[in-house]
Amino acid sequence: MRLHDIKPVKGSVKAGRRLGRGEGSGTGDTAGRGHNGAKSRSGYSKKQGFEGGQMPLQRRVPKFGFFSRNRIEYRVFNLERLSEIAESNNEVSITPAFLEEKGIIRTGELVKILGNGELNSKLNVEAHKFSKSAKSAIEEKGGQAKIL
Repeated sequence: MRLHDIKPVKGSVKAGRRLGRGEGSGTGDTAGRGHNGAKSRSGYSKKQGFEGGQMPLQRRVPKFGFFSRNRIEYRVFNLERLSEIAESNNEVSITPAFLEEKGIIRTGELVKILGNGELNSKLNVEAHKFSKSAKSAIEEKGGQAKIL
């Protein structure tokens, strides 16, 4: 078998109509493209979102606000939630690795601790960020607040 012997499977290829081969073929003259307009011309390709000259939706809808490309997303936990997690798992230290292991956060998510609620016991917490109130509340109970 050689490269020039290879043929498509029977029935997989439909014979295309021969366009622009005279009036007698039925597809002469305009070659089945209709008359005039951009679609009849060679090289035509419709832009994404094109609505036939009508103002496209993405330009009609108002845009508000500002989106910072440099924003860093944190997964936020309050002290109340941390104490619940620690009690349910009989844990003294909470780290992002521990939270990942328990399926509470996804791999690679950054963690920030906020000061809402109260701690019931001494906790050693490792996170990427702490609010001032959270850090002071953890240290008041005798725990450690370590920034990663």
